[in-house]
Amino acid sequence: MINRRSFVGLAIGFSLVSGINTTSVQAEAILMAAHRTDESFMRQALEEARRGDFPFGAVIVCDGKVMASGHNVGIRKNDPTAHGEITAIRNFISKYPSNNLKQATIYTTGEPCPMCMGAIIWSGFKRVVYAASIKELSSRIGQIMITSHTIADAAPESKIEITGGILASEALELFK
Repeated sequence: MINRRSFVGLAIGFSLVSGINTTSVQAEAILMAAHRTDESFMRQALEEARRGDFPFGAVIVCDGKVMASGHNVGIRKNDPTAHGEITAIRNFISKYPSNNLKQATIYTTGEPCPMCMGAIIWSGFKRVVYAASIKELSSRIGQIMITSHTIADAAPESKIEITGGILASEALELFK
């Protein structure tokens, strides 16, 4: 577990190496340390992933309660957009007003692809938490090498907290 001081040092080091100023008002992706409940909700997303055509699962949490979940059903539904995050969002809005997503967190087993991250931003989520990063996933499957941070930083009208690496090794084990 990384402590707050280490996290800040890591973020500052990342800023220096990457040339990104994480404290800038321009940056819309807000790097966040893990919350104490993140592992529990990620375990639920991992269970969803085990049910998918590909091992991607997601859960949407509001006020500490799972409100919707989804997993990849792209093959079953003949729908290349049916990623775990998109399916979870569709399941959520079939029951609740989409405006309720503004205070929600989405937990996903893989860092959201550009399509999913765009949908997460347009939905107005407060926070996204992912397990395996795009880079880690690319060692197992093909990926579009654009991070969720890059997408979020390109959306100045929206701010979103991003936490990555929660149970990443468990997520990667699903890709055998």
